Amino acid sequence: MADITRRLGWRHLRGAPTAHIRHHRGGRLLHDGPGLSFWFRALTAAISEVPVDDRELAMTFHARTSDFQDVAVQATVTYRISDPAAAAARLDFSIDPDTGAWRTAPLEQLGTLLTETAQQHALDVLSRTPLSAALVDGVSAVRERITQGLGQEPRLPATGIEVVAVRVIALRPEPEVERALRTPAREQIQQEADRATYERRAVAVERERAIAENELASQIELARREEQLVDQRGTNARREAEEHAAADAVRAEAEAARTVRLAEAEATRSVRLARAEAEGAREVGEARAQAQAAWLRVHADVDVATLHALTGTRLAENLPRIDSVTVSPDVLTGLLAQLGRQERA
Repeated sequence: MADITRRLGWRHLRGAPTAHIRHHRGGRLLHDGPGLSFWFRALTAAISEVPVDDRELAMTFHARTSDFQDVAVQATVTYRISDPAAAAARLDFSIDPDTGAWRTAPLEQLGTLLTETAQQHALDVLSRTPLSAALVDGVSAVRERITQGLGQEPRLPATGIEVVAVRVIALRPEPEVERALRTPAREQIQQEADRATYERRAVAVERERAIAENELASQIELARREEQLVDQRGTNARREAEEHAAADAVRAEAEAARTVRLAEAEATRSVRLARAEAEGAREVGEARAQAQAAWLRVHADVDVATLHALTGTRLAENLPRIDSVTVSPDVLTGLLAQLGRQERA
């Protein structure tokens, strides 16, 4: 849309670089070109603004294949107006001198022309193609046919329109048909997934079996080594017991020999001691006998009174010690009486 300002009954237009301006006054062309800027009077000016930049036209339409299946086609056509004069002569690109807006909708008319032309060629190619082929190669076939048809359409060059590119974005059947077509592929994919799952499980089971066999072999080898260890321990214990028994036997024999030697020594010592004691007793007996005989020989020639005196002395020597003597009056009276009788006698 052109930028228009007002000053004292005059109008100033400033166009964009992508807009081709055509200014007529009184049937004469005064200004013609893109990105113009000029003053004009609104009552006498007829101005057209034709866009010359590339435009994208998105279109969606339905078609029917040769097997009577509906499909939806989504496409985009890129075009430009290469001849602004022809476009302005065939379509109404005039603008309001006060606002700069188009009086009509020329781009909508141009879009309708392109859409109907492209749809016509797409329907022509799809009507002779079955659904399965259309879903496989329909996109490229429709794109080529639309490009060829738009290039051969005589109204487009006459209107000053140049088609830059054609893109077919999608070609899809109805949802029910699409789900029905997806089912075999999904089943096949599911079968492949199931087969892969089964194979993975089989591999996992095989690996688990190998692991279990390895563990069992390890346990068998460990049990065998434990058996060898037990046998070796038994052999070692038996050998140690034998060595201990031999050592105990040697120790017992040594202890018995030592005990015998000690017993023999003790018996020898006891015999010697007994002999010595017997010899000493005999000698003591002989000495006592000799002393007794000598004592008897000494006392054989002594008188009786001397013997009595010696006997009293010996008797006094063998009596127990008397620290004190208590004489009662009765005893003293008896002794005095006995002494008086002896004196009288």
